[in-house]
Amino acid sequence: MTRPLIPGFNPDPSVVRVGDDYYLVTSSFEYLPGLPVYHSTDLRDWRQIGHVATRPEQVELERIPTPGGVWAPTLRYRDGLFHLIVTVFLGGRGCVVFTATDPAGPWSDGVSIPVVDGIDPDLAWDDDGTAIVTFARHPDPIQQVRVDLTTGRAIDTPRAVWAGSGGYSPEGPHLYRRGPWWYLVVAEGGTDRGHAVTVARARRPDGPFESCPGNPVLTAAGTGRPEQNLGHADLVETDTGTALVCLGVRPVGLAQSFSPLGRETFLADVDWVDEWPSARLTELPPEPDEEVTYDLGAPDALTDPVWIAVRQLPASVAAPTPDGLLIRRTSGQTGLDGPRPAFVGRRQRHLGAVVSAVLDVREGRGGLAFRNAEDNLVALEARATGTGVEVEARVVVAGFDRTWHATLPCGDVELTIATAPPPADFAAGAVGGDRIRLTARVGDDDVTLAELDGRHWCFETAKAFTGRVVGPFATEGAVRVRRLRYSGRS
Repeated sequence: MTRPLIPGFNPDPSVVRVGDDYYLVTSSFEYLPGLPVYHSTDLRDWRQIGHVATRPEQVELERIPTPGGVWAPTLRYRDGLFHLIVTVFLGGRGCVVFTATDPAGPWSDGVSIPVVDGIDPDLAWDDDGTAIVTFARHPDPIQQVRVDLTTGRAIDTPRAVWAGSGGYSPEGPHLYRRGPWWYLVVAEGGTDRGHAVTVARARRPDGPFESCPGNPVLTAAGTGRPEQNLGHADLVETDTGTALVCLGVRPVGLAQSFSPLGRETFLADVDWVDEWPSARLTELPPEPDEEVTYDLGAPDALTDPVWIAVRQLPASVAAPTPDGLLIRRTSGQTGLDGPRPAFVGRRQRHLGAVVSAVLDVREGRGGLAFRNAEDNLVALEARATGTGVEVEARVVVAGFDRTWHATLPCGDVELTIATAPPPADFAAGAVGGDRIRLTARVGDDDVTLAELDGRHWCFETAKAFTGRVVGPFATEGAVRVRRLRYSGRS
């Protein structure tokens, strides 16, 4: 298996090179801060340095339903300025372009581009410096329009430029100038097992485009590769040639049917033959294990860019205190199965992960959970009863809601969610998803509340376009998170 370039919930990558530095941004959907920004100097090792959308008004997610939100950005650099163009889909601001002199931020409030009424906008510039936005508008062909980025006004009328190579739903376009040719790279086949990267080229940015005779130039469709759903690619020039970043999933089990972590970012090498590209996944060394214990009582605990919340900033949900992270459900928040839960999380990045939280629940109810969406989550919730701590394990799948209960002695409670790939033995259940174990402990007393087949909490069943985000939450009153530990192994 080729490991992801950036593991966990990181779909629709867009990359740009500036000098010796590479920057990459991925989709974030209903989470804030939105549009995570990553930095690398070798296109192999990446570190998150911030977000584009750090203020709610930049994207206006408050009333956007799942799976809407911040879809498929394009990151570009021109004349000392970084540009990020994106669609806030199913409501919000529509197509917006943000700018910054430093990709770590701060980014501008953004300029809306009303003429772009589709998704997955790309940004390029013609030889005379005119901005070109190319975008998808299913079921129409790929569209293109010239715009004034200062005002967001259209300079001409949107026009169809390419219908794709014949696959379903051409989308995710990116337009590049390379030598005498303009290349249009798109995704076809949907974002599931038929996903593919296709290419066309023309002498002008607006066509007419001819389809690459070798299309698709990258796909896992119809193969037994351990990486599937490869598509939605962006190109970048390196010192040694051309590279490609794309999304993909890592399905587990003998049937390769279930992808626990959702859509991740992968890297591929690009070869050019007769001025046409072809690509193959880059073999990367195994991802290092991750062992981190978060000091959630530190004043700057929530400034770490790993933390995100649902349709609100983490600071709207939680606050560091000397006794730990205080998470309080207020009148503006909902339960986990609502649109604004009092929940703060980070991406699960490893197929094998153990996440544990030690909580004081004397002033409320809360616990530890991972969510893909409002109707797809796994949670451990605790409350103090006066004589002990009652713990509830809860799972939600598209209207199915089940709970298990246990009672432990009084005291701070440690809740743990552990995931592991399925066994290799067919008879032992290797055709299912990963294994999820839910446990609780107070002092020397511990209990396992449930052991689950993770096929029900994966990309293929959740259909939320995101991935597992894990962290603490409150459902009533306030809880204090004394300690949060993440241990990951792939």
